[in-house]
Amino acid sequence: MNIQKGKTEFLMGIDKVDQLKTWLNEHPFINGIAFIGRSNVGKSSLINSLFGKSVARVSKTPGRTRQVNIFNFVIENRETKSLENFYLFDVPGYGHAEVSKEMGKNWQELLDSFFTLCGKKLLLMNIQDCRHPVQEADELFHEYIKSFELETYILFNKVDKLKTQSERAKLRNLMPVLYDKFKWVKQIHFTSAEKGDGLPAVEQSMITFVKRNSSMQGFN
Repeated sequence: MNIQKGKTEFLMGIDKVDQLKTWLNEHPFINGIAFIGRSNVGKSSLINSLFGKSVARVSKTPGRTRQVNIFNFVIENRETKSLENFYLFDVPGYGHAEVSKEMGKNWQELLDSFFTLCGKKLLLMNIQDCRHPVQEADELFHEYIKSFELETYILFNKVDKLKTQSERAKLRNLMPVLYDKFKWVKQIHFTSAEKGDGLPAVEQSMITFVKRNSSMQGFN
């Protein structure tokens, strides 16, 4: 099975809390993947590498994602030639200081509404920069997210920027610490959106998750 690159379709972007609540209440059994991370960790580039070019808008301005962007993506079973549709969410990032208090408040309300109403069939992909893992903003985010009981994977992105074996070993040695501290984190991957490192394993892990849930209810 594989994700059909280039078949991911943008459905809508929601920046109003009431509109997001309405959409989530109308789609109570969403089965899909949500990407979130600190500003400037390469989230948009990673989404594009996994789902097809130009799915997410890549910007040089940190904190560009200011709404919950909702997509439909397609998984193909090559043996049976069957196609299944699932949801992809590009969620506003956290830890970006250069926003107004009003905008920050709206972001927080969007996140609260999203995670409260999204249901348990959503896989949360937390993107971090492998050169600066588990920053204070990441710690605060995980403290926040744990109550929602969502299965979570951490993707340490930009692994191609680690130039020495000692840097890579230090990152790998962090894994058991994180698994022990963050019980909701079920997988940790090392990725490079630019070089493609680790992406096949991430793709298969996402497919496994949504297929596991699709027997109960799929795209709706």
